[in-house]
Order: sequence, then C-alpha cells, then structure tokens
Amino acid sequence: MRKIRIGSRGSKLAVWQTNFVAEKLKSLNSNMEIEVILVKTKGDKLLDVALSKIGDKGLFTKEIENEILSGRIDMAVHSMKDMPTAIPAGLTIGAVLPRENPSDVLLSTTGATLSQMPSGAVIGTSSLRRRAHLMMGRPDLEIVDMRGNIDSRIRRLLDGEADAIILAAAGVVRLGYQDLISEELDFLPAIGQGAIMVETRENDPEILALVKGLDHAPTRQAITAERSFLAALQGGCQIPIGALAMISGDNLELEGLVASLNGGKCIRSRIEGPSEHGDELGLKLAEMLLSKGAGEILAEIRDQGNVYE
Repeated sequence: MRKIRIGSRGSKLAVWQTNFVAEKLKSLNSNMEIEVILVKTKGDKLLDVALSKIGDKGLFTKEIENEILSGRIDMAVHSMKDMPTAIPAGLTIGAVLPRENPSDVLLSTTGATLSQMPSGAVIGTSSLRRRAHLMMGRPDLEIVDMRGNIDSRIRRLLDGEADAIILAAAGVVRLGYQDLISEELDFLPAIGQGAIMVETRENDPEILALVKGLDHAPTRQAITAERSFLAALQGGCQIPIGALAMISGDNLELEGLVASLNGGKCIRSRIEGPSEHGDELGLKLAEMLLSKGAGEILAEIRDQGNVYE
C-alpha cells in the first residue's frame, strides 16, 4: 500500500473530519501511512462576501478536486452539504460515512430559545435557507449575514455581534461546543447536512477498494435522494431549499421544501418509497413541489439576482 494523501480544507472542522476519516482508514489497515494536505478553496478566501452573491458551484471543493484529478492527492474529505450535485468527470463519491445529527441548532450566550428571543434580537447566519425559516416563524428578528468557520462565528457571538447564531448540530458537537446549544431547531436542513463523504478518482481501484469499507449504505441512500431532489430543482446556496431523507428498514421517507427569500411563500411536501430508489424519489418530490408552485418561487428568486437586502 502506497502512502495515502488526503486533501482537506484548513478549517478546524474540516481537519477534524479528515483526521476522523484517516483514523477509520487506519483501523482497516494499521500499517497504512497517511498524509493530510491542506488546500485553500475559493469559499475560504472570500469570507467578506455573502454565499448567495458568489455562487456555489464548487465553492468549497473545486480546488481540492483539481488536486485529486492531477494526482497530487488520492482522495478528499468533504462535508456532504458542500458538494455540488454535479461532480467533475473522473471523480466519484467513494464513501459516505454514517450521518450524525442533521439538524440546525441555535447557539446563544443566554441560553434563550428562538421563541424566547425578544423582538429585534440579532441572529447571525450565512444561509438563505435558515433566513427563510426564521422569517417564517420570527419576522420580528434582525437577521445579519455571518460567514466564517465555526470558531470565528462563535467568537463573534461571544463578542456580542449577535444575540444568537444558527449552525449545523454535527459541526458544533464535533468541535465540542455543544454546551452553547440552546435549542435544536425544527428547520429542514441543507441537503447532506451532518454527513461526511470521501471523494476519489473513478479510475483508482486501489483507493476505491480502500474507502469502500467506510461506506454506510443507509446514509448513502438518504443522501442520494436528497441530492436528486436538489439537482431536479437546480438549487444551491442561492435558494432556500431544504430536504431530509429518513431510512427505516427498506423504506425511505423524503421531505423537502422551497421557500421565498423572505419566508412569505413556502412549498413543502413529502414522499416515501423503497430506499434503493432514492434517485427516483428525489425527482418525484421535486416534481410535486414544482406542481404546487415551487417553480414560480425559484423563478422569482433568480430574477432578483439571488440577493437579499
């Protein structure tokens, strides 16, 4: 076995996830030598611009994927929610690890829940999906764009820049900040939220065979359904789209939504069927939402240039 070179973004969470995968790989082969190579992506460099204004096609993955294709690294570890639905030719999803809690969580310095927040309280989030959920339930709150890694956003919370922030539960727990969680929210999460994936070359049988031992079939089936739903809607971080697939035995239940930027319109529905048919279920759910008016919401958002005030 040659030395395995794993690419990763440089954030503390990305490195944690990459080291987690590295340890899992070593448990499969104790003699394996692994080198972690950090790669800076466009999304890591443009921290002062809202995600909705710079697009999301490979925002956190493209530079790393180029390293895989060039042969300088053998694989990469990504947060599944950062992955565009279209993967570059020559690359593939080699493994999807068991999913952690996919929920969004509210972090506040006082321990107040969302319903306990006073009118005018400042909530930090970089996600249009989370913004739409907030506007649906608490339009009286002030929502400010807050990007950066988990550490920097928590630091800004503690420095008083916001009364609360919303983050993914999995990342918060992985980095040990669970004591700051005041509430688990009932928002529909981002596609793939809570899951870690390994990206590899399609034509590298040695690496594919190696990472296959990390793959968790139920999580892959759930993610497949969610990504099919997102792809059918041609959505990304510029549009408030959420979905969550749950597996029970051989059954898959998928719930999804499309919302307007201000939360004033929301189309939400669910579908279920055999878990091995995730692609078909995702497509059917997207068609259901489009038939109920989701297409008009999507067109309106795109006409606005994917920005919000």
